[in-house]
Amino acid sequence: MGDHFKTDVDQLDQFVKTLESSVKDLDDARTALAHVRGDQIGTSRLDKACDEFQDHWRYGSEQMSEMIDGVKEGVKSNKLSYQEMETNLEKALKQVEQQGTSAGGGK
Repeated sequence: MGDHFKTDVDQLDQFVKTLESSVKDLDDARTALAHVRGDQIGTSRLDKACDEFQDHWRYGSEQMSEMIDGVKEGVKSNKLSYQEMETNLEKALKQVEQQGTSAGGGK
């Protein structure tokens, strides 16, 4: 029955790294766009649209970064819980095995 319940903690680590990378990518994109000003593009209407996009992009990417950080922390916490559960289960099974052996329950 226990064979059906498996958690690959290494995959959880990889997921955390992917989340961290996505935050970095968002920050890099925002930084790359930071030096572009609307008044460099052309018409006043296009300039205004560019400035509005910058503001929305900044706000949106900051919000996404915060959400991704929250997910990342949750994954880290779950990984630690799984590791703790596995350690405790291993200790409990060894204890049961030792009790069975010391009680003469061995083969």
